[in-house]
Amino acid sequence: QVQLVESGGGLVQAGDPLRLPCVASSRTFSGYTMGWFRQAPGKEREFVASFLYGGDTTLYDDSVKGRFTISQDSTKNTVYLQMTDPKTEDTAVYYCAGGLGGGSDDNMYSDWGQGTQVTVSS
Repeated sequence: QVQLVESGGGLVQAGDPLRLPCVASSRTFSGYTMGWFRQAPGKEREFVASFLYGGDTTLYDDSVKGRFTISQDSTKNTVYLQMTDPKTEDTAVYYCAGGLGGGSDDNMYSDWGQGTQVTVSS
């Protein structure tokens, strides 16, 4: 099992950029794919963004498309979520996830981080 540790959360004003890193504690295997989910208070966990099938193809939820960017640095076993134009509705606990395949189905992920709180104020 790969341990995933997110950081970078906090309180930001709407429109101020924020970057969330997620570090994998061990070397990941070929095909290992990482993504981001979030859970707002009183809501179900939802997909945000991910890579697909261990490659560089990305997938985004429509709610963040054009505002968030997922990227990765394989030399550092790190994936990032760049929140360029956060809105108040983006307030949630953000979770990093890893597994085979990636995509929006959380059943495709075997490893989860502990989450990092992001609060966007107006």
